[in-house]
Amino acid sequence: MCADSVTHFKMSASAYQAATHPTLAMVAGETSGDLLASLMIRGLRARWPQAKLVGIGGPRMAEQGFEAWWPHEKLAVRGYVEVLRHYREIVGIRSQLKARLLANPPQIFVGVDAPDFNLDLARDLRQAGIPTVQFVCPSIWAWRPERVEKIRQSVDHVLCLFPFEPALLAQHGISATYVGHPLAQTIAREPDRAAARLRLGLALDATVVALLPGSRASEIQYLAPRFLQAAQRMAAQRPGLRFVLPAVPSLRQVIDRHVVQVGGVPDLQVLDGKSHDALAACDVSLVASGTATLEAALFKRPMVIAYNMHWLSWWLMKGKKLQPWVGLPNILCQSFVVPELLQDKATPDAMAHGVLAWLDQPEQVRELTQRFTDLHDQLLRDTPTLSSHAIESLLAR
Repeated sequence: MCADSVTHFKMSASAYQAATHPTLAMVAGETSGDLLASLMIRGLRARWPQAKLVGIGGPRMAEQGFEAWWPHEKLAVRGYVEVLRHYREIVGIRSQLKARLLANPPQIFVGVDAPDFNLDLARDLRQAGIPTVQFVCPSIWAWRPERVEKIRQSVDHVLCLFPFEPALLAQHGISATYVGHPLAQTIAREPDRAAARLRLGLALDATVVALLPGSRASEIQYLAPRFLQAAQRMAAQRPGLRFVLPAVPSLRQVIDRHVVQVGGVPDLQVLDGKSHDALAACDVSLVASGTATLEAALFKRPMVIAYNMHWLSWWLMKGKKLQPWVGLPNILCQSFVVPELLQDKATPDAMAHGVLAWLDQPEQVRELTQRFTDLHDQLLRDTPTLSSHAIESLLAR
């Protein structure tokens, strides 16, 4: 065999290896990103069973063979002031990750949400010739519209969770695909409340309130005491209420300390994870702004959205807001279908009043259930397959 033939054979073998056993680098920066990425990985595994998946992720991704070089908790920080406290560590992780990926380039890089971390990294990788994808379009339609220029510089393709996003990105010359929201496929259209209560040991006739104060340490710091104090007020006004609070396992001890510090909450059950069981089982929920609000909507549960953060972070973020809503259910419905209690309005008394009001409005709950069912249908797509097809098309270029 001549030298040219040997070289051609080696190149062909290398190309074959990349096509059948591609390396995909991924970064998911928090609990919701870990969930979204794990659902995406299903489609990638169906297309490339031997793919190597590496980067930053959480336990759900690890269950499907993802190799986490750093845990996703390292990036789970929200708010300007909170980020500044962890800035050096986060920048250090990004620098180390970039160096590692440039030294051994993957076939593609996929940033899962976490745009402040992922877009800068994706831009540098793209300039080095690595194709880049952003899974979850940054919410330029809600706030920080100037970010669209960074998206254009950083990524080759965006996988969008909401149907209106591809057309918006196309106006700025950004390629995108609507893949639906993975949670719409994961959560049953008609959740089984009785089965969830059985799993949690709750009586079928109990009135249950789910408390979801967030999955980040900073959220627990600002929200857990308020949520627990709101539960105390609800319990005083409606004896017999049951409360369930799903806790991220790494923050369980922190939440337990908050429970002790507020003096306890009657009939409170703190869960290790199990947020979907809590939402399926409850009659109404008190939820921190974020992906959990969409989860509550897909479970067809009435809710009160509440959020509080460092005053300076709030002041900076408030000035960049484009819409009157911050909760995803309200943004997607373009209306205040559920109440939002933000910053100074997020008091225990206001939270308790808002949650208890839903228990006295069965007709409004039925109307809300129908709106959330319609929303579920809009977001339901075969996300794993659509995502893997989009990635395959990008790799084939």
